[in-house]
Amino acid sequence: MTTEATNERSCEAVGEELVPSARILVVDDDERNLLALTQVLGDLGEVVTATSGRDALRHLLAGEFAVILLDVFMPGMDGYEVADLIRQRKQTARIPIIFLSAVNKETEHLIRGYAMGAVDYVFKPVDPLVLTSKVSVFVDLFEMRKQVEARSRAERELREAGFRSELERLRIENELHSARARQAAVLEALPLALFEAVSDGTGTLVREFVAGDLAKLAEREASAIEAGDLRWEDRIHPDDRGALQVDPSSEVFSAEYRWISDEGGHKHFIERAVRISEEGADDSRWAGTLFDVTDRKKLEAQLLQAGKMDALGQLTGGVAHDFNNVLAAVLGGASLLEKRARLEDRERQVLDQVRAAAERGVALVRRMMAFARKQDLSPVYLPPSEVCDAVIGLVQQTLGGNVELVWNCEETELVLFADRSQLELALVNLIINARDAMPGGGRIAVSIAVVPASSDMPSFPAASYLSIEVRDAGTGIPPAVLERITEPFFTTKEVGKGTGLGLSMVLGFVEQSGGRIEIDSIVGEGTSVRLLMPAVRKPEVAERLVEVSRSARPVSLRRILVVDDDPTVGTIIAEQLRELGATVQCASSAAEAFDLLRSPVEPFDLLLTDYAMPGANGLEVIAQARALHPDLPCVLMTGYADDSLGASSPDATHLLRKPVSVEDLEALLSGEVAA
Repeated sequence: MTTEATNERSCEAVGEELVPSARILVVDDDERNLLALTQVLGDLGEVVTATSGRDALRHLLAGEFAVILLDVFMPGMDGYEVADLIRQRKQTARIPIIFLSAVNKETEHLIRGYAMGAVDYVFKPVDPLVLTSKVSVFVDLFEMRKQVEARSRAERELREAGFRSELERLRIENELHSARARQAAVLEALPLALFEAVSDGTGTLVREFVAGDLAKLAEREASAIEAGDLRWEDRIHPDDRGALQVDPSSEVFSAEYRWISDEGGHKHFIERAVRISEEGADDSRWAGTLFDVTDRKKLEAQLLQAGKMDALGQLTGGVAHDFNNVLAAVLGGASLLEKRARLEDRERQVLDQVRAAAERGVALVRRMMAFARKQDLSPVYLPPSEVCDAVIGLVQQTLGGNVELVWNCEETELVLFADRSQLELALVNLIINARDAMPGGGRIAVSIAVVPASSDMPSFPAASYLSIEVRDAGTGIPPAVLERITEPFFTTKEVGKGTGLGLSMVLGFVEQSGGRIEIDSIVGEGTSVRLLMPAVRKPEVAERLVEVSRSARPVSLRRILVVDDDPTVGTIIAEQLRELGATVQCASSAAEAFDLLRSPVEPFDLLLTDYAMPGANGLEVIAQARALHPDLPCVLMTGYADDSLGASSPDATHLLRKPVSVEDLEALLSGEVAA
């Protein structure tokens, strides 16, 4: 049987940790000895008793002891065997063991006990004073060790807490540093600056910059502003200074103004500030931000220009339609007069002048269509070498002896897909402009090279682009003029020496062809105009509206229905057809045409209809005619120049551009458009 006794010694506090009192394990098979030993040792610590070796080992598995009092002779497992097992276990190997023995005081037995791990011997009958003295030593050592361990543990925890606190401090400092770095990066990336300001007494704020990238805003003047040699306010545009007067009663201030740079140009800024007056201070202070909106202003200007160009294109398209009708009547009438009237030489000269004037009008309309991006293009596959050879022949004799023209045409398998005449005209325009920019002569370099496609290229199903560059060493173009250089009718040449349509035509043609134009110029050094045109490898032909052949053929179509709401144009075209041997009926509206198609006196061989008419347009007239007469050949006339006109037209519909020439009508009557 096992008994335990607990002493009343309180635990000792080490720092904030309580150190438990020592435990003493007493092992003896005699319960009377256990009771006596418990009474003797009770004041030293908690006494735990065991009546056998096995009980002792179970206690050792359950807890820690300061010292073990172990009887040598016990039934079953004697003290030597128990001591040997205690020393084999790592957790109990260092616990002091005092052997209790009533016999075997010989040296041989003592040596065996010490060999088994005993630190001392106490012989029965036990002297309480001796036993207490010996056990107290080990109890004190145990408690001192526990106190040292507790203190060490407390110090370690304190150090760890300090380390954690230091790490937390470093983490917070790093986060603060990162936040400041992010704020600095944001301020550096944004086109803004922070300032404090005070009124100079006249309502004008005098600014002192405290943060932001002033060098990005003021560029070369930034150092002078920071040094105090230049005031920000001194460069504000004079026309905008009135908007910067501060209302003394206002708490918030906002303004937008222009700021003149050292190069003579200007930037746009938006400024916002709030009053930060301190109590008791005489002067009112302000804190604010300065934001560069120059790029936004440029985009707004580009958007406005695009809107103007779109509106101009719409207007041009309508005007061109009316002009083409007028010119069709003039040219057709002149052609009829030439054939029917007997004219003297002077009258024939007048008629020739009328025709020449009308043809110049046709050319003007085409040029207007070019910058309006609505001209009629006939793209073909053009090797760069062919373009170079063709343009050389066109401009070589017009440049003069003091201008050198140098060509660099890169050898490539790529070809241009563009309208030949318009591309050659665009290149001639650029070369002539380069010549005019060098009054004293000089060198013009023309080069054609391959440029790989990139994400900022115009949308076009091409793998690469061909760059056509014209570079001169002339007077250059000032920035203010460069912004307007492609506007229609804008020119810097003297009156009578330029129409202002050259570059606008080039721009319109290039953009309509799926490319773009880049212009770089430095005053006093020269100008470079670069056309980026789509380049292809394989021809891909997809045409819906087929131009009428210009070659004359024998007349095979005799009876023709002409539909045009303009009686002048209708009459002239009808007379021209009759002159060629056809029988013609005219209709001035879609409704009248429908009546003639439903019940013709004789079947018609051809329908020739205008596109733009009130009520129903020409495509609707053709659709109705096809419903009544599926095999009737149809031709659509138009004064517009819209390539998408035939997107919804019936198949086998041919397109004829106004003004219509006699050759066009001869091609019609030859049967070229038979379905």
